[in-house]
Amino acid sequence: MVLLILTLGMCAWPQSPGPGKEIGSGAGDIGKGAAKGAGNLAKGAGKGALDLVTLHPIQAATSLGKGAGAAGKDVAVGAVKGTGKIGKGVGQAVKKLF
Repeated sequence: MVLLILTLGMCAWPQSPGPGKEIGSGAGDIGKGAAKGAGNLAKGAGKGALDLVTLHPIQAATSLGKGAGAAGKDVAVGAVKGTGKIGKGVGQAVKKLF
């Protein structure tokens, strides 16, 4: 009876995702960060161009700076999260080998 309960308990135990899934998720995070960063960069460049055309050079520079700063942050966050997940997935794969 105790063995049956332990066996059922082990089956219900949450399983961590496999190494391949973890690595794929990490690559996806890197891609999402890059895409979001490119979007923010384009938004800042577009607003900066509009400000420049309407003869607001200081606002144009501010818009470009904000867009570039947001883009850099998004790319960095995506890269860090993705690299962490890839490292975790590689660690799981190595662990399974040994």
